[in-house]
Amino acid sequence: MTPIPAHALSHPETIRERFAAARTKGMRARDAAEHLALSEGAVVAAHTGVHAYPMRAVPLQREWLAILKDLEACGPLMALTRNETTVHEKTGVYQHLSAEGPVGLAVGEDIDLRLFFTHWHAGFVVNETQADGGQSASLQFYDRWGTAVHKVYPRALTNLVAWEQTINRWIDPDLEFRFETGRAPRAARASEEDAQACAEAFAQAWSEMTDTHQFFGLLRKFGLERQQAFSLVEGRFVHRVAPDAVRQMLLAAALDGTPIMVFVGSPGCIQIHTGPVQRVEPMVMRGMTWLNVLDPGFNLHLREDRIAGVWIVEKPGDHGTVTSLEVFDDQGELMAMFFGARKPGRPELDVWRQLLEPLRPASAALA
Repeated sequence: MTPIPAHALSHPETIRERFAAARTKGMRARDAAEHLALSEGAVVAAHTGVHAYPMRAVPLQREWLAILKDLEACGPLMALTRNETTVHEKTGVYQHLSAEGPVGLAVGEDIDLRLFFTHWHAGFVVNETQADGGQSASLQFYDRWGTAVHKVYPRALTNLVAWEQTINRWIDPDLEFRFETGRAPRAARASEEDAQACAEAFAQAWSEMTDTHQFFGLLRKFGLERQQAFSLVEGRFVHRVAPDAVRQMLLAAALDGTPIMVFVGSPGCIQIHTGPVQRVEPMVMRGMTWLNVLDPGFNLHLREDRIAGVWIVEKPGDHGTVTSLEVFDDQGELMAMFFGARKPGRPELDVWRQLLEPLRPASAALA
């Protein structure tokens, strides 16, 4: 395609025209927006109002918790949360929504979310006519840099009357959302000198944790980035493992039926699957290697070729050690976290630890 002058991209008509052309060539919406050097949110916002292009968007009121609560009447829906390298799709009913201040929860049987509403800047109802004439509908929510934080799609068993009623209750065509350019700033990271200076105190604080959630407070207290923190306690509480450990773990879990938890986060949402995985399929497509879980009700798509760091992490708690497998991409961003399925207040399953044991480096296995 011909390069687009920067000033032209301020005109919605130009954005809609170029986006439609990219979609016709088979590009995914997110990739098509990136091709235009725009955020996905900015492209969606350009499709509001009256026009004749295949994608149409209508703004939603900024009542995020109320909108999500209303989705329960719609029955089964597909919840999608993704980051740069990993997509988590889970089908179920939005139930038991609550919030304390800007932090929300959805704890339904299948839809399990941690919601951080300070990052929710814009929402849209999006309808798009596909190349084959089919229609796709969704609710899409974005942060102020135009990065998707969460999306919701109807499925075959969705109550479409309730879906339309929810949409009509919360749309506001007069709203106009604007987005920041560039990318969100990355979390602060201590200098290597400062990190090493606090290594002993940090390791002591780690050993005294009584709940895994206290880990986030430790990172803030010591000003550490996640992998930077791991490096300070490597060999004691964490062990770096090979990039193919994720594939090995998923295949082993599928083989013996070990129930696991799969966490994938965006800037404003963490989405969780709890249960077994069955169909694990690696796939090479357009020069990208994807590690997929393709199960009824749960799909995971992880860019295996972008894996740059994998760690087995052990955090102490009142009910014993909680062990995770944490995966980072080549930009240092967290791709996904895997745990053994576990109810709050109960010890971790031995079968999960046994599944991870062959992945450990020989020095750790002998320790």
